Amino acid sequence: VQLQASGGGLVQAGGSLRLSCAASGSIFSIDAMGWYRQAPGNERDLVAVVNGGGSTNYADSVKGRFTISRDNAKNTVYLQMNSQKPEDTAVYYCSALDEGIDYWGQGTLVTVSS
Repeated sequence: VQLQASGGGLVQAGGSLRLSCAASGSIFSIDAMGWYRQAPGNERDLVAVVNGGGSTNYADSVKGRFTISRDNAKNTVYLQMNSQKPEDTAVYYCSALDEGIDYWGQGTLVTVSS
């Protein structure tokens, strides 16, 4: 399974970005898909995850500002990021759980300027 993320870039505080991540390859049955982020000097942390049934979970720091969604027909997960803050600056990674195996995308950089 390959994951291709896109949509990162530079945005001013208060602005919005939308990340996309498409899964391809030998896909059996993707269960959860999610987004993680890693800021310089920090560990990779969960941002949001959505399971196959559409249930979602968010980090407290992004609740009410970010929305995760998925298109099962396209094996694609999205992250709509609104009201962004400088502390949202990080490399964002998408992930997919397929047949018990975690797959990771290459990461996309999001920079929020103050």
